[in-house]
Amino acid sequence: MVIRKFQSADLSQIMEIWLAGNISAHPFVDQSYWTDHRSTVHDALLEAEVLVAVDGPIVLGFAGLQDDYLAGIFIKDGFRDHGIGTQLLGAVKKNHPSFTLSVYAKNSRAVQFYQRQGLKIIRRQIDETGNVEYIMQWNE
Repeated sequence: MVIRKFQSADLSQIMEIWLAGNISAHPFVDQSYWTDHRSTVHDALLEAEVLVAVDGPIVLGFAGLQDDYLAGIFIKDGFRDHGIGTQLLGAVKKNHPSFTLSVYAKNSRAVQFYQRQGLKIIRRQIDETGNVEYIMQWNE
């Protein structure tokens, strides 16, 4: 596995991973929320800093950033719990000594992952879906 910068050929695989990952990790959010935001995310990815974890031509996961905001880390179904997210987050930390992210409080698996990686919850808020999300921060 190699972590590298996004290439336009990665986009369709990234979008599949993004949609499947959100639906799987957030059963408390109506699936239509994710499908309705697909084109917005597609366009945002083209403007974002995106790191991808690949095995040959197969994208296993990715991390997307907008400045010092980590929009998310998504891992392909069947490849979670193999250290890919940890490696992607490590690559983000190398280039961003401080960043924030939002994560749903109900997504305890992700909250615990980020806490194990040294991120701290700095506040909580209600997002547009009506769910509580934590704003977490990394500082070197």
